[in-house]
This record gives sequence, structure tokens and C-alpha cells, in this order.
Amino acid sequence: MKELAPNTPVIVGVGFYQEHIENPLESLEPYQLMVNAVRNAAEDAGSTALLEQIESISVEQGMWAYRNPGKLIADTLGCPQAKSILADLGVLQLMPLSDLCRAIVAGEQHIGVVTGGEAKYRELRSKITQQPVANTVQPEDTPPPHVHHKSSDPFATDLEAKSGLFMPVELFSIIESALRYHQGLGVEEHRDKIAQLYSGFSDIAVRNPHAWRQESVSAEEIRNPTDKNSMLAFPYTKRHNTQWNVNQSVAIIVCSAAKAMQLGLDSTNWIYPLSAAQSKHVVCLLQQKQLHSHTGTILSGERALALAGVTTQDISAADLYSCFPSSVQSFALDLKLEDACPLSVTGSMAFAGGPYNHGGLDGVARMVEVLRYGEGMPTSNKRVGLVSNLSGIFGKQAVALFSNVPNEKGYGFEDVTAAVAKIDLPLPLNGDYVGSATIVGYTVVFNKDQPSHGIAYCDTPNGERTLVKTHDKTILELMTQEEFCGRVINVIGDGNFSLEA
Repeated sequence: MKELAPNTPVIVGVGFYQEHIENPLESLEPYQLMVNAVRNAAEDAGSTALLEQIESISVEQGMWAYRNPGKLIADTLGCPQAKSILADLGVLQLMPLSDLCRAIVAGEQHIGVVTGGEAKYRELRSKITQQPVANTVQPEDTPPPHVHHKSSDPFATDLEAKSGLFMPVELFSIIESALRYHQGLGVEEHRDKIAQLYSGFSDIAVRNPHAWRQESVSAEEIRNPTDKNSMLAFPYTKRHNTQWNVNQSVAIIVCSAAKAMQLGLDSTNWIYPLSAAQSKHVVCLLQQKQLHSHTGTILSGERALALAGVTTQDISAADLYSCFPSSVQSFALDLKLEDACPLSVTGSMAFAGGPYNHGGLDGVARMVEVLRYGEGMPTSNKRVGLVSNLSGIFGKQAVALFSNVPNEKGYGFEDVTAAVAKIDLPLPLNGDYVGSATIVGYTVVFNKDQPSHGIAYCDTPNGERTLVKTHDKTILELMTQEEFCGRVINVIGDGNFSLEA
């Protein structure tokens, strides 16, 4: 291996912090959780002295309202000169990490940290115990972040919003039906498959020391609805869903190789970001030509692999974004990882924990640990890990690669948004369509243990997309027993349909 370039980005430390405290008054607020995660990352790197030298603090926006969370963290850690960066919800969670690596390659800085933290469990316990809690309120004259990454991309179309369709579990379950149809699986066979997938993830979470829930859960317990595991949107039960009522934080410290050597950090613990690629081209789910596959994922994956000089056969492990089973499966399909390697190192957001807007960072941090020690990997001198991330309802996609061996070509990054936009054109919508149409994705939404209504995305004969609903109990029952994707129905107006084509 040639001599390491001084501006090579290296991950020198990762830190996790979480609390399972029942008394909300004894729990830390989000920025304090992040402070502890950064401190743990510095200890992991082998030098708490580096905290004072941090040049930037990038924070993923959570369900809190700090004016400038980076400043709160910097002041507490003793690096008040650090640049504060805030990434809003809707910004790809891997982007601040990629930006930091690129800044180091460009020589613009030498050390920085990316962090995120959430205290939803504290809020839940506050509600249950009726003990009010509050977060720090920064004064009105607090300066804004030095850099504020914002996102104004649409979450859904007006037609989806008009139909009351906005819950992620409903939208991702529609993607799930399209995946099932693409795979040619029967309804019950498919339910078995995703239950087994998530049961395996629960076993991985048991081996993850940072997982929120460390218990093996059987496929049967995940698959079948019970009083404590209600069906939410067919075929998803509660156990298929991300668990966001957590008190969790994570931090990743990245240095230039020169800075890491200057600090005297142990190079045997370094993990090298190899490459990253992202697509920020947003098409709302209803207008996506294929619900189960995404051009942004495919092109991001191809470019990230090419920039890293590796192939899918070189991937030792992955952590595919796991807000819902369809996310994992779609990434695995488009990245050709279905049978190539383990699909999670965390144990998924359902079991390891799914904080509001930094689950992607948890995947990277845990991947660093796995790559360092080769946990569960074939014996090899070179280990490569892949982490994926999405934003919205698969509106944006990102792929990043990491290894215990540096990229001989140097860190690579590419934004493939323009290339994706040329291919991934949104379908025209017709909310007033009447006539025959073909279902391309659907779900049945439940209210406790009873089906409430069914939702279906349909293609019309003239290439438009429409959305229909039904409250017919007979049809709802059939929708959970038979495959409705590919079925021709009759759209009868006002967003309703009948089974007579």
C-alpha cells in the first residue's frame, strides 16, 4: 500500500450513549445525550484532549427546537470556536459525514464530528408519569448555525394528502406490496419472509451492545398481530416498525490522517471512508414508475462502488436503512446485496432503535466497530462495509462505503442527482379518473385490530397514476388474503373502486 496522503479522512472514534431511565426528571435532554456521545467517541479514539481541537460539529435535526445545537455542544465540550452545522429533516443523514470527509480532503479542516441525539423515551415517560420536562431554550440573540442545510422537498403529492395518506407506515407498506408482487410471492409466503427477516435482525440486535431492545423475537411473534403487536398497515405489525421512543445519541469523529498522527492516535483502530454517492432527485411515491426499485439507489450504488474500487462481492457487511422492511429489501434488490452479505449490523431500527433523524449515523458507527474487529465476517485482511440511507418516502438515496484499508485512489464522492433526474421522470396524476385501472401497490390500514380502509395506487390505460380507497369490509378482507397488485379494478369516481373491471 502506498503512503497515506496527509489529507486522507479517517474515522478515529465512534461514541454511543443511551438511557433507559424510568424517571424523566433524571433523564438527560437531547443535546446532553449528544455531548456524552462525543465524549465517548473521543475516548474511543484514545484522546479526550482532541475535544478542544474540534473544528466543526454537524448535528442532525431531531424532534427538538434548539436554535443552534452545535453551539450548545461546543460550549459544553470546550471547543467554542468550532463551526456549527445543522442538517434539517429531509437532508440525507449521510450527507454531513460526506461533507466532512470532503472538507478534510480539500484541506479546509482537519478534525470534525457528526452527531445526533433524541430523547423521545424521556418525553414518553414524562407523559406517562405526568412529570413535565423541558429542553434548554437558547436566548433569542443566539447566533444561528454557521451552516444550515435545509430541505423543502415535498413529502407527498396533493392527491395523497387529500386522501389522508401521510403516515410512513402506510406508504412503506404500499412499497412492500409492490416488492411482494415483483418477487412473485404469495401473500402468506411473503408475510413469513419479512417476519423471518426481522426475527434475524432481532438476533443481531442482541449482539449489538448499543441496541435499544436486546431480545430475540420469533418470526411468529413479529408476523401475527396480538394485543401488544397490533397490525398497523398490512402486512406490517408494530414489530416491523422503527422504534423511535428512545433516548439515544451517536457521534463520529473524523480526522485527517496527518491530524490523527499528530494526536498520536492508534492507527490500528482507524476506519477509512472509501466513497459515497447520493441522489437528491425527489419523486413522490405516487408518481414513481416503479414502487419497489429506485434509480437513485442503483446509480448511487454503482458510483460508490466504482469510486471505492470494489464490487458487491467485496462487501463484508451492510447496514441498509431499516425504517421498514420494504426499505431494507428495496436497497438489497437495487444494490444486488440480497445474497451477498448480512443486511444489518445494528439489528435494524425496529430493535436497535430508530431515532427520528440519525439512524443512518448509528449504522455507520456500528459498522466502524464491526470493521475494526471483523465481527461475524469471513477472515480477510480487507473488510468493506456498506451503509445506505434514504430520505422521505424513498425520495432521496445515499450509499457510503467504509473499510479497515484505505482507498488507494483516495476518498471519492459523487452527486448523481442530475443523472437520476434524466431517467426518473414523475408520472402524471389524475385524481378525477373513472374507468378501468391496474393496481401497482396497496395496503389495508388498521385501527387497533380492525381494518379501517384500503388504499391502492393504480395505473390508468393512458399512462397516468391515480389513487383509490375503499371501506368495503369484504374487499378489505380480500386485500389481506389475495394479491391485488396487477389486478384490474373499476374506478367509479370520488376515489372509490369496485372489483368489476
